[in-house]
Amino acid sequence: MSSADFLSKLAQLLPIAQVYTDPVDCYAYAYDNSRIFHAPIAVVFPLNTTEVQAVIKLCNAHKVPVVPRGRGTGTAGGSVPEAGGVALSLERMNKIISVDPDNRMAIIEPGVLNQELQDAIKGVGFFWPPDPSSAAYCSIGGNLATCAAGPHAVKYGVARDHVLGLKAVTGNGDIIKTGCYTSKGVVGYDLTRLLVGSEGTLAVIVEATLKLTPLPKHTGGITAEFADTASCARAIAAIMAQPYTPSALEFLDNGALNLIRGRHKNLLPENARAYLMIEVDGAQQEIIEATQAILQACQVDGLIEAKPAEDTKALWAARKALSPLLKDIAPKKINEDIAVPVSHLPELLTGLEKLAAQYKISNVNFGHAGNGNIHVNLLVNPDNADEMKRAYECLDDVFSLVLSLQGTLSGEHGVGMAKRPFISREIDETTINLMKAVKLTFDPNNILNPGKLFPK
Repeated sequence: MSSADFLSKLAQLLPIAQVYTDPVDCYAYAYDNSRIFHAPIAVVFPLNTTEVQAVIKLCNAHKVPVVPRGRGTGTAGGSVPEAGGVALSLERMNKIISVDPDNRMAIIEPGVLNQELQDAIKGVGFFWPPDPSSAAYCSIGGNLATCAAGPHAVKYGVARDHVLGLKAVTGNGDIIKTGCYTSKGVVGYDLTRLLVGSEGTLAVIVEATLKLTPLPKHTGGITAEFADTASCARAIAAIMAQPYTPSALEFLDNGALNLIRGRHKNLLPENARAYLMIEVDGAQQEIIEATQAILQACQVDGLIEAKPAEDTKALWAARKALSPLLKDIAPKKINEDIAVPVSHLPELLTGLEKLAAQYKISNVNFGHAGNGNIHVNLLVNPDNADEMKRAYECLDDVFSLVLSLQGTLSGEHGVGMAKRPFISREIDETTINLMKAVKLTFDPNNILNPGKLFPK
């Protein structure tokens, strides 16, 4: 079948306003936040499960790739239509179907924005813990596809820890239901956790039953300044070794601090070269006890000052704005979200500094230190061939360092296209082959986001 014949059939499935075929209209769906571009031949906007199923069945019958998509905020190229085909945008499936405070659950469609859900459930005393920095404009479907997290994962866990069940459409066009409407349930395989984090390669999520968490009664803040990265890393390990788990534990290196200082005068001390933003939550007495314990854990050689923070709103706003500020240093960033066990953070952070110096690459590190999840940003000029060569050699050594410390190449952004060449260094061939077999069970014709996740 020719491309024109396929597009004609596609146009018959949905109203004209739900199908884009003009390349100009399709352009916005050719990339995500990775800035990797591959144009689809069409973009479709289903409004319900039946329409998703119809599109997938048509594409499967003609072996046309289908790339599910939320709001395109991913940084690893996971929603880029690399093989062309149809971009399946779920942004118009944006209903909050139900909120059930008695059972601490909500049922939503995948296009609901993270912040929209938070606003809808706050009034009944709940929140959904996954809180990426893009919460205001990323979709829950995208959060589930990459198993997203954020600062509060250190205490509350990642997306897969807050999903009870899913409805999804496989590559064959079959509708499947996973999980149940209870917090306990062990009937059959746990397909819910398999689909969460699968980056749209197994099935397209069309509905999710989410587990809600009561809002904490109180929150408190702590800031800690350090003379160097090594002493800060030792404090992080000490904080996570004591009994009180912070609800957020964010690390900023000297490069990140300088960016914030440049935009927000007098917000941060001038002599600190590493910084922790710490949040605790719970009952008032628990906050008092946790604050004391964490302040004590910060007492390492190299500490400049650790103190309770009366108001951390300005700091949190600056932290969330860090990624865009990186363009002040260089036009391009190679952004990785590696993670290591917390006890290995001292070796990781000092190792990152040595590698940046060795390869003469500007590097800014910040992130979710309580999970050992650090965002490494190698800052480069893409027009400088020598600098780009050194940057990718540095990146290769960064990944080697991470794996030597029992770490992982992606803590929350996923594999997509960006990390695909390195996956065989973390996952052995036998396990990769099993994963590929699972993929073909869900998607025999390999139409769902083909080529993603696995090394070529």
